Amino acid sequence: MAEIAPEAEAYIRTDGQGISSLNLAVENLHCGGCVRRIEDTLAKKDAVTSARVNLTTRRLALHWQADQARAGDLLAAVSALGYRLVPFDPDLLANEAASEDRALLRAMAVAGFAAANVMLLSVAIWAGEASGDMGLALRDLLHWISALVALPAVAYAGRPFFRSALAALRQGMMNMDLPISLAVLLAAATSLFETINHGQHAYFDASVGLLFFLLIGRYLDRRARSRARSAAEQLLLLGAVAAQVVEASGMVRALPIGAVRAGMTVRVAPGDRVPVDGVVSFGQGEVDASLISGESEPCEIKVGDWLHAGTMNLSHPLQIEVASAGDDTLLAEIVRLTAAAEQGKAAYVRLADRAARIYAPAVHLLALGGFLGWWLLGGLAWQPALLIAVAVLIITCPCALGLAVPVVQVVASGLAMRRGVLVKAGDGFERLAEVDTLVFDKTGTLTHGRPELVNGDTIPAPVLAQAAGLAAGSRHPLCQALVRAAGPVPAQLQVQEHPGMGLQLDDMRLGNRDWCAVDEASPDDGNSELWFRQPDQAPVRFAFRDQLKADAVAVIGELQEAGWRIEIVSGDRAVVVEPLARQLKISNWRADCRPDQKVAYLRDLAATGCKVAMIGDGLNDAPALAAAHASLSPVRAADVAQAAADFVFQGETLAPVAMTLALARRVRRLILQNFSLALAYNLLAVPLALAGVVTPLFAAIAMSSSSLLVTLNALRLRGGRAS
Repeated sequence: MAEIAPEAEAYIRTDGQGISSLNLAVENLHCGGCVRRIEDTLAKKDAVTSARVNLTTRRLALHWQADQARAGDLLAAVSALGYRLVPFDPDLLANEAASEDRALLRAMAVAGFAAANVMLLSVAIWAGEASGDMGLALRDLLHWISALVALPAVAYAGRPFFRSALAALRQGMMNMDLPISLAVLLAAATSLFETINHGQHAYFDASVGLLFFLLIGRYLDRRARSRARSAAEQLLLLGAVAAQVVEASGMVRALPIGAVRAGMTVRVAPGDRVPVDGVVSFGQGEVDASLISGESEPCEIKVGDWLHAGTMNLSHPLQIEVASAGDDTLLAEIVRLTAAAEQGKAAYVRLADRAARIYAPAVHLLALGGFLGWWLLGGLAWQPALLIAVAVLIITCPCALGLAVPVVQVVASGLAMRRGVLVKAGDGFERLAEVDTLVFDKTGTLTHGRPELVNGDTIPAPVLAQAAGLAAGSRHPLCQALVRAAGPVPAQLQVQEHPGMGLQLDDMRLGNRDWCAVDEASPDDGNSELWFRQPDQAPVRFAFRDQLKADAVAVIGELQEAGWRIEIVSGDRAVVVEPLARQLKISNWRADCRPDQKVAYLRDLAATGCKVAMIGDGLNDAPALAAAHASLSPVRAADVAQAAADFVFQGETLAPVAMTLALARRVRRLILQNFSLALAYNLLAVPLALAGVVTPLFAAIAMSSSSLLVTLNALRLRGGRAS
């Protein structure tokens, strides 16, 4: 790849200081080792100022001095490592994952079919030899039939392991797929050698049986990982790579999103997502703005309304005057916050991954030592010595070790789902089990998130109707509560919304105290509020109350008794948060927190050694949910918050939070038990294999039994209480 593909040139951006940037998708990125190799390779280039690979989104963000190197030359070094690079397209992520899943299922089906048939043939051979009725010609025939079934199956079903092992060898490394590949190939080759030479023993069933069980483990692991799609990846799927720009002549042409500038006009067809932040200049209709508002109901838009990138156009064609595009949109800012939180989060390194660094070389040395020891020192011929080495490779196969985590996760995920909790992160239970501090958002988490007007009977009906007319154009929860209280009212069409402040129509204002110039001495009873001000009239206060969830007091008390430290971090005012915290007997609480302040506070807690779980909903909680050690979100949360959270729970209660925390601790215990079982198995089986007591076939059976053992241990989750 000496030159970058011409279609990718349009995605290169260069700032005023001569720094070029390019985002690429790394299609075959699989592990943290891949990330390190790519980043280390690019870091050695003098022109590169920054190279960061996100494992969850498979996204390479590259920055370099434009006058010192060309993109093609830099990327050629990555391509030489065996990785495929293409201009970043979020659809590639989903398509590649689906393709890999289908390939694993096909391989599993082939291996399972072959294993079943070869084992039937093996049973016939054993039975014939045991009864003395098995002749040499019949045994050879059955061996050849086994070979015809097993060898094509090994060649096809073993590709996921063979490719991985070959890629590692090309980089001068070893991984856990290398001993698997060697064992399968040596067992098949030795069996073929025995068959050609009329030998008594052939182990085709061991080869295909081993592959079948390993593919089951690999697929379970992928299914667990598929639940761990990052919030950043979910958000990127809402973005656009191109926009339909309307030129002065009226012609429409497609431009890469990086080439769209403020002041341009873009057209958005029904069913498309808005690619930019801007103001509607033509058209009206309905859009799905749940990404920003958190409301699932479509909202009406018209000329003059503001739309954000990622909003879905549901009805009629729209034209939008661009205010910001690409990396300057609100969506891009949230992606940056969320991705930064994910990148900064310490990776949970599984015990299996730690063991893998020494596992592969240790297994190969053991097998080689067994072969040389029996051949050179033990007086055996090379064939039986080789079979001992094959037995070592098979019996020490990391199948049980690889299944120890994902099989527990799959069982736990199914159990949680039946109890109203969706698990979105493959390692969510592991991280949640380590948590000692729970940080709750207020609105929509501890409360129902549907505020109600509490002083409506003291407000004159005409005033209520006027204020509701302004509020009808906003999706803010308090504005919607005001509209519900007033009943059907005509919406004012010329209302301007000022984010974080309020609404304005001519000289009328509806919003917070500062926006409506309310005297600070005005009473504040601790309720959420909106103020309505008209010229030459005293401001009118609308007070709202959001009810606590029915079981909030009981669940918080249960969690405190169980030893968790409980805190509240809310964007609401202190006079609203303080009485709620007092009612829940929570002494540590914070109010008036912006999204970045929530993230900063969680990082401060982490710096003191706390393992924090964030429980919150809404768009402004997404970065905090991603920054926490683990996170949970109500199912009615905004889309981005659901994606950022490790767990999403249903219903109008907090009981699923307590259940999930208790389940996570059981999951951790079972995972550690599975690791112990796998370790004990290897400590017992390896010496037996080295002693020549275990044949390759028995080794395959023992390996399969170890896998079954950890699976049955994981299934104990279904028989116990999760809370």
